[in-house]
Amino acid sequence: MVYLAPPHLASAARPSYGEAYSNVLARHRRSPLTSASSVILLVAPDVDALCAARMLAELLSQDDVMHRIIPVSGIAELEAMKDELATYNELHTLILINMGAILDLPSPTWFGEFSTGLTVHVIDSNRPQNLGSLFGGGDIGDRIVVWDDGEAENMEEERRAWEALEAQPDSDEESLSSSEDETPFHSQDDVSESSRKRKLPIDSDHARAKRQKVNLFPSGLMVSHCRLLQPNRMSRDERLRYQSVVDKHYARGSWYSQSASATIYILATVLERADRDLLWLAILGLTYQYTSSRISRDAYEKFHSIYYDEVARLNPLPPGTKSTADAITALSPDDLSIRATEEFRFTLFRHWTLYDAMFHSSYVAGKLGIWKERGRKRLTGLLAKMGFSIPQTQQPYTHMDLDLKHQLRVKLDAIAPEYGLIELTYPSFIRCFGYRAPPLSAADAVDAISALLDVAGGVRIEVEVEGARHGGEWFGGGRVWKTARPDVADPAKATPSENDTNQDEVRSVAEERTEVPWWMKNFWAAYDALTDILSLRDALSLSMSLHRAIIRQGTTIIDKQDIRTMRSHRVVVLSQGPDLALFAHPGVLSRLAHWLIDALRDKLPGTKFTHGKKSLPFVLACLNESTSTYIVVGVMGALEFGDVRKNEFGLAFINAKDRCNARSSHNSFNTSVLEIDREDLKTFLEALCEVGEGY
Repeated sequence: MVYLAPPHLASAARPSYGEAYSNVLARHRRSPLTSASSVILLVAPDVDALCAARMLAELLSQDDVMHRIIPVSGIAELEAMKDELATYNELHTLILINMGAILDLPSPTWFGEFSTGLTVHVIDSNRPQNLGSLFGGGDIGDRIVVWDDGEAENMEEERRAWEALEAQPDSDEESLSSSEDETPFHSQDDVSESSRKRKLPIDSDHARAKRQKVNLFPSGLMVSHCRLLQPNRMSRDERLRYQSVVDKHYARGSWYSQSASATIYILATVLERADRDLLWLAILGLTYQYTSSRISRDAYEKFHSIYYDEVARLNPLPPGTKSTADAITALSPDDLSIRATEEFRFTLFRHWTLYDAMFHSSYVAGKLGIWKERGRKRLTGLLAKMGFSIPQTQQPYTHMDLDLKHQLRVKLDAIAPEYGLIELTYPSFIRCFGYRAPPLSAADAVDAISALLDVAGGVRIEVEVEGARHGGEWFGGGRVWKTARPDVADPAKATPSENDTNQDEVRSVAEERTEVPWWMKNFWAAYDALTDILSLRDALSLSMSLHRAIIRQGTTIIDKQDIRTMRSHRVVVLSQGPDLALFAHPGVLSRLAHWLIDALRDKLPGTKFTHGKKSLPFVLACLNESTSTYIVVGVMGALEFGDVRKNEFGLAFINAKDRCNARSSHNSFNTSVLEIDREDLKTFLEALCEVGEGY
């Protein structure tokens, strides 16, 4: 049993992050085979994982540890990568970032049969965690190291139940097998082998069928015979009670805990290496969790208070410096400081027009109903009542009068509550970039990085050219977004060499690059943008185009009343439209689902999907014409703004597809994302209704 407690819960018997990192360094320095494949980081494609990987890579580089970063898109990709990793003889440390928490990693299916010299570290914010990985012992279990946030310390009941079931596997199955084979005595090897089996989070149909088959047999003689052989066996009631505890652990839905970037920042603090760059990345990871509705407002403020103290410690302002939240500027050409601010819930308002920023805000959309003409007039009326003229609100925020910028917060506090806008701000951070760029808020940076991950490649999307507004977009002012990295030469534009072999090499490199999947290109573009302010600012226009597409599609869905109301959830199916290819990306489809929830939160009654609290469960399905499949996303929205519900769609999707035998695949680490065959969507949605109604 190896799970790491955070430093404040660590003890001599329970190591923490610092000890685990020291073990990685020691293993690397003792290893006779040292290469970049000795330490490998497998990283999920989300903003938090990107930030954590960048932070950990920086720490490893400071310690002269060669390592590799490999992006992994989902479960299927991880399975393929596992087979490749088995061929790396020099591999001794594998670090999974935002993946692997739910998987039974000590089992032979994953890393149970790998070399005993391999240690797998799991740094994952996804919950629930697999009990086998958390509490498994022995040679295999001790090589799985879970970097926990203290949650495992409160799982004593689950640990006892899991250990009891592992110590005594299903007695009914063993009794049945011993009766059929007429060999009531098991060898020691058989018992030890069965005791090492791990239970999956979800019972398989085969296991359920075996239990039903067992119940058909007269149990009196068989049970008494087993009790004579093993008098300390647990009773059937005890087994059912333990099994119900384990089942409840996995069946209560999925949620998110401490961000992976926060875990790495705690490690950096323990190592006394925390600096502004690492702090900024940790802030981005936290902001991503909050803006994507992965954590509640309370959880966000808990970590925000910690980072607020860190900002004050690492970024002391010169004496006499006055800094307001409305006009934060760099103090010098080399100012790279981070400052606390109150962030508006207006989308990219520092880089857009004030009207567009409010128009594309999901919070403002829900309160004013901007998908209707009346809602748009209310927005214009709000700005007019504040004393902001239409020309002022239609020009870029940076060009607005300075007096209006200073008055914006005061005017909104006075007038916005009349329109129901009472939570327009939340505490956040902003960073200065000296002479290279104007200050950039954490929310805007996360928006840009998310856009790079989702749609930088793999789909055609137009962005607005700066200065081409008011007609330019209609008359060729826009351009198609391209993901060409400026630091890598394009082989197609390479200067021909006199040596033909050089031309062949350039051609082969070009062929290799065409084989790189679009999501992997997006991953590296976003990874580079974390530390490149110029690339990050360029991606802001991509994010704006993405917001336009989301509100365009969301408005169409509401206007055409495409939302089908079931007893336990609501369904939207996208099968046509100009942005169909865009919403075939799970990340973009999830953002559309969250926009619909925010927009309709005050207008729809809450429902219970299975057994949890009332919420706003939405299921969105978008047709992927290239593969003739539907991407299905399930989102649980809370009734109160800032609250978060556990997502119950993961198990519901699995049960629904099993009931209807739908052809489907889980290609994402998000269990509430499913790819299903085009012909099976209707039967799948019908089966999902039965699951939601509790069968």
